[in-house]
Amino acid sequence: MNYKDITGSLSKPSKMPGHAYGLPAQECKTGSKLAKVEGTTCSGCYALKGCYVFKVVKAAQYKRLESIQNPQWVEAMAAQINAKRSKFFRWHDSGDVQDRAHLLKIFSVCRLTPETSHWMPTREAWVKKYMHLAPANLVVRFSATMVDGDAPASWAHTSTVVSNKDRATCPAPQQGNQCKDCRACWDKSVKNVAYGAH
Repeated sequence: MNYKDITGSLSKPSKMPGHAYGLPAQECKTGSKLAKVEGTTCSGCYALKGCYVFKVVKAAQYKRLESIQNPQWVEAMAAQINAKRSKFFRWHDSGDVQDRAHLLKIFSVCRLTPETSHWMPTREAWVKKYMHLAPANLVVRFSATMVDGDAPASWAHTSTVVSNKDRATCPAPQQGNQCKDCRACWDKSVKNVAYGAH
């Protein structure tokens, strides 16, 4: 079986220490609304410009979105991640979790890839009520809505965006836009990661 035929391919962002999986940002349930509101962290979304608007990229993203409905999606995703032997994986370098069924499938993939640390940023507040089901090797970071807004206090792990780059904790802009040896996003001991505004 060719698992890529089921799920679409994984991506390997140059910034990241491992692989990732992207969906169309246009289909973010909350983010697509926030993208139209000035001052939000989704306004000027990087995944709605640059190479993300190329037809081939959008086609691949929509194929992945459709593939979530395939009953073999969990098995195929886990097989690909395990085959890559990637120690770190990012869910949704573009896009976001779609619904409860999608979230629970992601949880299942994480359980089937125990040697991989997973990170999933999200703006979907409803995810919180399912966090007691999340596997130990997954960090879900809830993203603050507004640039320079406070980290959401009720979440164990969060991310914020700051306009003053001196207040950012993500070191990527100072090291060639790469994570290098930083793993804060995947680290459960790090409550909040602050990114500089793009």
